[in-house]
Amino acid sequence: MKRKNLTSLKFSVIVLIIIWSVKIFEIVFDYDFTEYGVLPRKFNGLIGILFSPLIHSDVNHLLSNSLPVIVLCLLIFNFYSQIAKKILIYLYFISGLWLWCIGRESFHIGASGLIYAMASFLFFSGILRKNSQLSAVALLVIFIYGGLFWGLFPIHKNVSWEGHLTGFIAGILVSFIFRKDGPKRKKYNWEIEEDLEVNDNEPNHYIN
Repeated sequence: MKRKNLTSLKFSVIVLIIIWSVKIFEIVFDYDFTEYGVLPRKFNGLIGILFSPLIHSDVNHLLSNSLPVIVLCLLIFNFYSQIAKKILIYLYFISGLWLWCIGRESFHIGASGLIYAMASFLFFSGILRKNSQLSAVALLVIFIYGGLFWGLFPIHKNVSWEGHLTGFIAGILVSFIFRKDGPKRKKYNWEIEEDLEVNDNEPNHYIN
C-alpha cells in the first residue's frame, strides 16, 4: 500500500513540476507558448493535443488548475494503480482530439479539460461499478473545485467550455472502456451467501 501511494504521489508531483516549469520558462525568458495550444481543425493545431494541458495563460490560471490536477491524479493512481497510466493517456488524447474537432477557431490552452476528464471518469466509473466510494470521492472533488458543472456551458467568452465539455465526455467514454478493470464493488455477507447458494444449486457440467 505504501509503495502504491508513493508511486501515485511521485507521478502527480512530476506532472505538477512539468506544468509549472513551462510557466516559469515563459516568465523568465519572456516567451509565450500559446501557439502550441489546440487550434481546432487546423493541421498545425494538432500539436496542441500533446502540449495544450501543459500551457496556461497566467499564474492565476495555473494556480486554479494545480490542486485539482494533483488530487485527481492521486485518486486515479490509488484506485486504478495497475492501469492508471493507460487511463490517463486515453483521457489526455481523447479529450484533446475531440477539442480539436469541435472547438472554436482559437488557441485552447490549460489543464482544465484534463481535470474535467479525470473527475468525470472517477464519477461515472463509480456509477458503472456501483462503487459508492468512487462516486463519493468524485463528488467531493467536484465540490472542492467549484463551478465544474457550469464550466460545460458557454457562459464566459474567454473560457474554453469546449475543452471542459470534451474532457467531461471523454471521462464517460473511458469509464465505459475500463468498466471491468480496477476496483471491484464490495460485496456484503448476505450477497456472498446468496452467490454460494446459487452455485451449490447449479448442476455439474462434464466435458466428454
